Amino acid sequence: MSISPNRLKKLENIPDTAIDTSDIPELDRQFWETAKMVKPLNQEATLIQLDQDILDWFKSKGKGYESLINSALRSYIEQNSSL
Repeated sequence: MSISPNRLKKLENIPDTAIDTSDIPELDRQFWETAKMVKPLNQEATLIQLDQDILDWFKSKGKGYESLINSALRSYIEQNSSL
């Protein structure tokens, strides 16, 4: 499905307060327990500094915590892409 650039521009200009999301359920603990991580095809190794408690929390989730950090950052970007 494609969308015209004109329609996309109109949709981008709708304020969040004008969007009715009342029929969308909140994401609960069960959602996150069954959610599946989708890894991007191209990744680059890099060094970042994280607060120790944040790193400890991700490490406590077990093997693959680096991918979990990547997924959390991607989710943040997708939720805040209009910034």
